[in-house]
Order: sequence, then structure tokens, then C-alpha cells
Amino acid sequence: MGNIEQLIEKLGLEANLTLDDIPHIDLYMDQVIQLFENKFADSKRNDEEKVLTKTMINNYAKGKLIFPIKNKKYSKEHLILISLIYQLKGALSINDIKLSLDGINKKIIKDEIDLDSFYTTYLNLAEKNVEEFKQDIGERATLVAEETAKLNAADPQYLEQLLMISSLVHMSSLYRKVAEKLVDEIEIEKEVKRQR
Repeated sequence: MGNIEQLIEKLGLEANLTLDDIPHIDLYMDQVIQLFENKFADSKRNDEEKVLTKTMINNYAKGKLIFPIKNKKYSKEHLILISLIYQLKGALSINDIKLSLDGINKKIIKDEIDLDSFYTTYLNLAEKNVEEFKQDIGERATLVAEETAKLNAADPQYLEQLLMISSLVHMSSLYRKVAEKLVDEIEIEKEVKRQR
């Protein structure tokens, strides 16, 4: 399977849009796309993949995943939300993302949240997640190698790689299912408040 640590290092897992990366002026759409392309270039699967496109941003705006844009310019708050959407869309549907971010959009509009503090907390958690992931992936690779050795197969390297892929996808599915249930709870809580 090769050196899993080298593979992980090539993924750009630490890439995140930080508050320092966000200019103190509002940006036009092309500038937003360029900022994201530069920041997340290493995390793309291949050169053809796009981090962010005009269509994506327009769909986020039309779908009300982000609060309304003024004068075709995107504020720091918009960039933070787009960054969160970028991370969430790897596991959640657009509808689930909308449900998840609806409350924070409303708090931004009403000026009821210190978005910088919230986002800094998110970035701190993301950094810790990457550290824990790197440790877990090494342990998982060892476990898969041990289990594959028990198979006495003619092509153990391929089977080890396939088992590693299957194990990673299974873990991803487990985390996604929990996240989806948490989104469902947000919707249930909103429904209860509407009925009051």
C-alpha cells in the first residue's frame, strides 16, 4: 500500500481559509474564486477539479446558504460561510448544509454572533481533527495490514489496499450518518419552535 504518511502529507489536510487570509475589503466573485483556488489548490484530487466556481457561488446565494450579497461584493462574513460550505459539502447534501447554516445566517443578519470567534473555534477544532486523523490513519493502516496477513492471499498488496479503502469509506459513512442525524435535530427543533 506504500507509505500512508507520505500520501496523507500530499493531501493538504491542513488547508483552511484563516481570518488572516481574508482581506479587509469586500471582494468580487472572481476574487473570491481566486482566493479559494489558491488556498485549497493542494487539496484538489487533480488539476481539472475546481475548488469553487461562479455557478457554485450563485447556487449558494440562490439556495439561501449565504445571506444576500450587496453590490456584487462578498464580505468577510460571506467568505467564512463559503469556507464552511466548502468543508460541509464533502459529506452533506446542499439541503442539509442550508438547514445547518440557516441559524448562523440569521444571527449574522441580526448581528447576534461574533462570527470571528465562532470561525476561530471551528479552525481550532479542524486543526485538532487533522492531528487525530493522522494518528488514526496510521493505526488503521497497521490494523488492515495485520488482518490482510491472515488471508494468505496471492496478491496481498491489492487486497490490503482494497480493505483500507473499504475501511476508510465505512468510517466516513459512520461520521456522515451522525452528522445527518444532528442536522435532523436542528430541523426538529425549528419545527417545535414554529409550533409554539
